[in-house]
Amino acid sequence: MATADESPGVDLDQQPARRVARTATHRLPAIGEMEGGGIRGSDDGTGLAIAVACSRFNGRVTDMLLAGALAELDRRGVAETDRTVVWVPGAFELPLAAMTLAGTRQFDAVICLGAVIRGETSHYDFVAGECAAGIQRVQLDMRLPVVFGVLTTENLDQALGRAGGALGNKGTEAAATAIEMANLLRRLASTAAGVPGNAGTAIAGPAGDAG
Repeated sequence: MATADESPGVDLDQQPARRVARTATHRLPAIGEMEGGGIRGSDDGTGLAIAVACSRFNGRVTDMLLAGALAELDRRGVAETDRTVVWVPGAFELPLAAMTLAGTRQFDAVICLGAVIRGETSHYDFVAGECAAGIQRVQLDMRLPVVFGVLTTENLDQALGRAGGALGNKGTEAAATAIEMANLLRRLASTAAGVPGNAGTAIAGPAGDAG
C-alpha cells in the first residue's frame, strides 16, 4: 500500500553505495577485539555471496539502511557481483522473499531490511511481530543466516537515528552480522566434517553446499 513516506528506493545500477558514518559506541566489536576461546566467524566477506531483501515501505528510512548495508559489505570485501538486492512492498513480505532467496542455495546469508513505525492502530504490533517470527523461521528451517535488520520504532525520528543518525545504522550492523554468521557456519560445517564418526553427517551449508 503506497504512502506519502514511501520511496521507490535507490537505483543500484546508477548509484554507488553511500558510506554511512557510525559511532564507535554502537560499532560491533571486531573479531580480533573479542576475548575468550571457541569457534568464531571471520569478519572477512571475501568470496561470500550475500542477498539483501529490502522493504520499500518507509523508504526514506530503508534507503539509508540499504546504503549502510552495502557500504559495510563493500568494506568487508564482498564483491559487487556477489550481492543481490531485491525489493518487497513492506516488512510483512520480507520472510517470503528471504525464504525464496535462501531456497536458491546461491547465497551464504540473507539480510532483511525494513522499518515498522508505530501508528495510531495495532497494525504495528502485528506487522512487527509476524515479520520477526517469519524471518526467524526461515533462518531455522533453511539453516542459513537470515539477519533481522528491521527497525521497530515508536516514531520516524527514532528510525532515522538508527538508520545512519546518532545511534548508528542497523543496516551496517546487519551486514556485519551476516558475514560473521556465514563464516561461522562454514567453520562449523568444516569442523563437523573432520570429527571422527561424523562421516555422512553434515551441517547444512549455504551457497550450494549439500544439506
